[in-house]
Amino acid sequence: LPHFERQSSAVVDVIAVGTGKALRLGESGDVDAVLVHAPAAEEAFLDAGHGVRRESVMVNSFEIIGPEEDPVGIRGMDPVAALAQIAATDARFVSRGDDSGTHRRELELWRRGGGRPEWSNFAETGQGMGATLVIADEMHAYTLVDRGTLLAFGHKIDLVTLVAGSSELENPYGVLVVNGKKHPRVNQQLANAFCDFLVSPETQRRIADFRVAGEPLFRPLQLSEF
Repeated sequence: LPHFERQSSAVVDVIAVGTGKALRLGESGDVDAVLVHAPAAEEAFLDAGHGVRRESVMVNSFEIIGPEEDPVGIRGMDPVAALAQIAATDARFVSRGDDSGTHRRELELWRRGGGRPEWSNFAETGQGMGATLVIADEMHAYTLVDRGTLLAFGHKIDLVTLVAGSSELENPYGVLVVNGKKHPRVNQQLANAFCDFLVSPETQRRIADFRVAGEPLFRPLQLSEF
């Protein structure tokens, strides 16, 4: 963001919230652009006329993590089958339950398996990913996490990656420009400039080079070599 601020002589105010709340802020015209990770919800946002442009920016992945000993044996399984196994064995599972992009992906995985069953050891935190990771670790439970947050919090928890690498766990991010015709206070021109900035080769290269704990956090989607 500092690079964009210098280029545009503007200050970017960041509101760090889950995807659901971010899109609602866009719907009400309280922000100029949103950077989110829930493709179906993004398309619905555009179809409803709340946004006028969407650009694919970057992708990382989700993972299902749990205790190292993996008491229900999901290691290496398909993610939908892994969740079904967790529920069927009444294992502890902690969900964000907060309408974030991560929570929406979890719900989609449950839907693909025929819906989430009720079981006694399912819990929702209603909190962000960091807090949910800490709670899951304390409970010795399974949970769904994005790779970036896991890299940032990995040294604080004992849970390990058990399910990863599936196409069903890809986590793409898109930026959307809010419709200035619906909300005159929206700075659509600057929001478009921000979109251009995020997908420019220079910024995409910065995304490719960014590391957390020595690992790349995202793969840029606008560079041909990636």
